[in-house]
Amino acid sequence: RHQQYIGKVKQAVFSSQRAGRKRVVVSTEENVIASLDLRHGEIFWRHLLGADDVIDGIDIGLGKYVITLSSGGSILRSWNLPDGQMVWESSLQGPKHSKSFLLVPTNLKFDKDNVLVVFSNGRLHAISCIDGEVLWKKDFEAESFEVQQVIQPPGSDLIYVVGFAASYQFEMYQINANNGELLKHESASFSSGFSGEVSLVSTETVVALDSTGSILLTISFQDGKISSQQTPISNLVEDSLGPAVIIPSSVSGMFAIKTDAVTVFIRVIGEGKLEVVEKTTHEIAVSDALSISEDQQAFALIQHASSEIHLTVKLAHDWDGNLLKESVKMDRQRGLVHKVFINNYIRTDRSYGFRVLIVMEDHSLLLLQQAEIVWSREDGLASIIDVTTSELPVERNGVSVAKVEHNLFEWLKGHMLKLKGTLMLASPEDMAAIQSMRLKSSEKSKMTRDHNGFRKLLIVLTRAGKLFALHTGDGRIVWSHLLRSLHKSEACQSPIGLNLYQWQVPHHHAMDENPSVLLVSRCGPSSDTPGVLSFVDTYTGKELSSLSLDHAVVQVIPLPYTDSTEQRLHLLINADKHAHLYPKTSEALSIFKREFLNIYWYSVEDQNGIIKGHALKCKCTGEVADEFCFDTRDLWSVVFPSESEKIVATVTRKLNEVVHTQAKVVADQDVMYKYISRNLLFVATVAPKGSGEIGSVTPEESWLVAYLIDTVTGRILHRVTHHGSQGPVHAVFSENWVVYHYFNLRAHRYEMSVIEIYDQSRADNKDVWKLVLGKHNLTSPISLFSRPEVITKSQSYFFTHSLKAIAVTSTAKGITSKQLLLGTIGDQVNLKFSRRTKSWSYLVERYFCLHHDCNPVLQVLALDKRFLDPRRTVNPTQAEKEEGIIPLTDSLPIIPQSYVTHALRVEGLRGIITVPAKLESTTLVFAHGVDLFFTQLAPSRTYDSLTEDFSYALLLITIVALVAAIFVTWRLSERKELQEKWR
Repeated sequence: RHQQYIGKVKQAVFSSQRAGRKRVVVSTEENVIASLDLRHGEIFWRHLLGADDVIDGIDIGLGKYVITLSSGGSILRSWNLPDGQMVWESSLQGPKHSKSFLLVPTNLKFDKDNVLVVFSNGRLHAISCIDGEVLWKKDFEAESFEVQQVIQPPGSDLIYVVGFAASYQFEMYQINANNGELLKHESASFSSGFSGEVSLVSTETVVALDSTGSILLTISFQDGKISSQQTPISNLVEDSLGPAVIIPSSVSGMFAIKTDAVTVFIRVIGEGKLEVVEKTTHEIAVSDALSISEDQQAFALIQHASSEIHLTVKLAHDWDGNLLKESVKMDRQRGLVHKVFINNYIRTDRSYGFRVLIVMEDHSLLLLQQAEIVWSREDGLASIIDVTTSELPVERNGVSVAKVEHNLFEWLKGHMLKLKGTLMLASPEDMAAIQSMRLKSSEKSKMTRDHNGFRKLLIVLTRAGKLFALHTGDGRIVWSHLLRSLHKSEACQSPIGLNLYQWQVPHHHAMDENPSVLLVSRCGPSSDTPGVLSFVDTYTGKELSSLSLDHAVVQVIPLPYTDSTEQRLHLLINADKHAHLYPKTSEALSIFKREFLNIYWYSVEDQNGIIKGHALKCKCTGEVADEFCFDTRDLWSVVFPSESEKIVATVTRKLNEVVHTQAKVVADQDVMYKYISRNLLFVATVAPKGSGEIGSVTPEESWLVAYLIDTVTGRILHRVTHHGSQGPVHAVFSENWVVYHYFNLRAHRYEMSVIEIYDQSRADNKDVWKLVLGKHNLTSPISLFSRPEVITKSQSYFFTHSLKAIAVTSTAKGITSKQLLLGTIGDQVNLKFSRRTKSWSYLVERYFCLHHDCNPVLQVLALDKRFLDPRRTVNPTQAEKEEGIIPLTDSLPIIPQSYVTHALRVEGLRGIITVPAKLESTTLVFAHGVDLFFTQLAPSRTYDSLTEDFSYALLLITIVALVAAIFVTWRLSERKELQEKWR
């Protein structure tokens, strides 16, 4: 199952072509440019730009090109509107960093060529719309000048560039649009200074706020002369408290400000005078202006009212009149409207109709037309930040048909539709309904557990603070919930969701309880802001309760203990290194006290290059004292020298990983014992100079060091240095081995290394008879405080691709062979020699071509762990071959059939999650990024079940034939024996 998304839309432009498909072109916060079908919301085409190539602006030129400005205004591209192929690309450099503006005037031409106007990097450019050639450019080199608006009045050959200098001076530049010549430069000083953004209310007038946010400045530069008018906000809004903020919009002659909880719409009348036209306390969103004729502009307003939104379309010069006024029912779980984009069309009666594209608080995208939601897209799923799973409810016997089908009417209606379909009397709508019912009633989409454990719920948390439950059978959204605890409030101004944890997983005696998850969030980007805990029912999505904490949450430690209701104990560490126990019940406290001395954890300060081990000390003392709060103590610390090492990656084993056996039988019938410990930590460090981009240092200046550290004692069990290597490092830890991926500067290629660690203290247990008779030490207790006798085996291999993510398959009993899941990027590394510096440099090229099939290929590759066996040799013995040892090669193979995603791409891949099914041979794989991908994977094939395409009919025929053959041979044998007796 593969689902494509685009992310939260930040800019949208409607295509005005009368012929062809109606579409809207959008750019998103996930750095996606996409063309969407206006009828259904489907994606015609899309491109995902790199993380350092952020989109600054989009527009449509000549009705057939999509123009994008990105990378801080440094790259301008043109894309073919119908199919998304890139037409040209221009690099725009300048003297300094500045805001970026993109204008696509309709009347500005240069030798029969339409001109694009771009301000970026302190320079104004005029660029050909056809081939991207820079026609002229004008520098604005004043260090203190900050551009605020670039204006090209319709029908004029002038361009105005306005901004602030030294935070108190208004600057206006008048430029000739034909050749870039400076015609006039005027400035005016304002002692009160400026703050925030400016609002453009006409081609020659802007409105700004002073530095205190209490005075509105109306600045006009008509005919190149600056004039201004100051209006205290208190004259417009009575009893206003605190500074005001200008709401961004481009409505001619009007703007809006927000002060406290009041939104005020203000009209600009003659000579900069201001007039309040409306005040509202409702949450409101305003669109930009839309030209519907030569002298008329319309804009849209959306206000919230309980479970509805009120849409109003007005003319810019006529506030009292409404072109359109509608109410649309809206799901409260979508939150507030964040952005509005308006488009018009001509009805059959030649009047104007309007369609409105809205972006909601949960990042979903909806198209409204004629008081209806035409389509919606759940693009919040493009920004998943954490994932956990939940089992579905057990199917209970004795449930009535009416209950299963929700009600008797639905059951009868379904059977009538099926009867019409059988009799060939069904309409196309009926056939669509029948198909939908078949999908709902299929085994894959049932809302109950299956005996193989394939059907589960994926509980995902998005950046918008919304929880979704996705069904693994068909990928549908079972429920979605925008949590109250993640809404902005006086107590929590900037709530941010952090992580999901299993809170209650009912088993046996607690099966009547629904499972629930714990969502940990905090009230701001800083780690010392107060935390918030939310408890959510995974079957219904209902927020059971929430707790606003009086302490921060720096680290969450799920403990391997549960109470009588199957609630899992969690330890929350705050900024003052106090440990808080949850749930706060006497039963949880008594369980915790019994295990008090067995609880250890670690913390990583990657900026300082320090790893510390911690344990509990005693109950808290002082102001924070309560019986669920405990002081902590530092047990050990590992300090990496800042001048030579920087921490770039840390990874441990999964808490719920199952290891089938500790013993590993090797080729000569010898036995090696895996060093299995949940307290092992893999740490990768690089030279400080090598922490930048690939090729930013020479091989002599960079190295990578890998460590295996015991987190209870702080003892370093293994250390290996890779000279001439650098990050980024991606690693995965499973059982007794770790695999990590990095870049080798000397070989100019990516590498993957494996480290396996074995327990030598059990090396004497190699005699099978000792194991049978029980004369071994496998059950003797192990203490991490005694120095372990371990040996390691390691090996390195070249790998073709760079990685975005890495994971390992997990199964219910840990018997099935392991496979590595690699989120690969189809890129290449080019080597370049500089004659000037007499050195080599490296360039990683992620293909960004003119054709669809040249986009960076982000796919998930399944690689057998046997290829990363450190015991591989060039010429393995016969015994090693029988064990499955593969002959040694210097690079790891890329087998096309091993791509889990097949021909599909997972754009913007961020993580790969594996979940064991009940069937030992199968693991469930979920990859998420801008796209979502889910599949079932059998690393050792489905040795414990029959395949879906197994021919049961052939099996039945074979059984019947065998029975018949047995019967016939028996009869023949009886007859032969009878004949022999008569003789």
